[in-house]
Amino acid sequence: MSYSLNEIEALSKRASRGAGLSWGIAEEAARTVRWLASHQLPGVPLLADLLDHMDQAPRQSFAPVSFEGVWSAASGTLCPLASGAGLNDCADRLSTGQPTEMASVSHPLLVVPFAGWAAIHIAAPVAVSWLGVRITTDGYGIWVHDPNKEHDVTRTVDLTCSPVHNTDETLSMPCLRGKVPQSAWARLGSLAHRTYAPATEQSRVLGAGAGVTDND
Repeated sequence: MSYSLNEIEALSKRASRGAGLSWGIAEEAARTVRWLASHQLPGVPLLADLLDHMDQAPRQSFAPVSFEGVWSAASGTLCPLASGAGLNDCADRLSTGQPTEMASVSHPLLVVPFAGWAAIHIAAPVAVSWLGVRITTDGYGIWVHDPNKEHDVTRTVDLTCSPVHNTDETLSMPCLRGKVPQSAWARLGSLAHRTYAPATEQSRVLGAGAGVTDND
């Protein structure tokens, strides 16, 4: 199914909140999925899978222990949202030519939008690589090299973000809508439903039109 980017962002934020993420991280998750969807990449299915995996789990155990050397998490698996936020915080390192390396990253494609925002900050394209995948972005367009169709893996042993000062690739520009599998949309919807306030007797009366008053 095709959805507007606003619809995708709104549902992603509610689902992230339903899974226990803070408002700040939920907003980052929603922006991430919107960015990927605009490039016809499977952000919604990956976010649904990530939220199921981390549902109500302690976030700190999935965040980078340190931003020095190769980044890793106490749990053994880095969250791409926490890692991406850290990448933005350390974006100036990329401008000096220093790559950022991460170990054992969950759902690595979700890191790519953060690399794009880092690219805007340093005014130079950034390449994100894992397995046989290399995605280059200047924050607006992307170029994807993925001969083995590994962009949607749920875990990679290592991931590297590097500045790219000279590139001959033609970057594809974003679209206005995104295609989302109905199964993934339903999974996010189920998590988003947790954020809805339970019905009360008063809300039932107000929602029933005339309520207990008969105007006929």
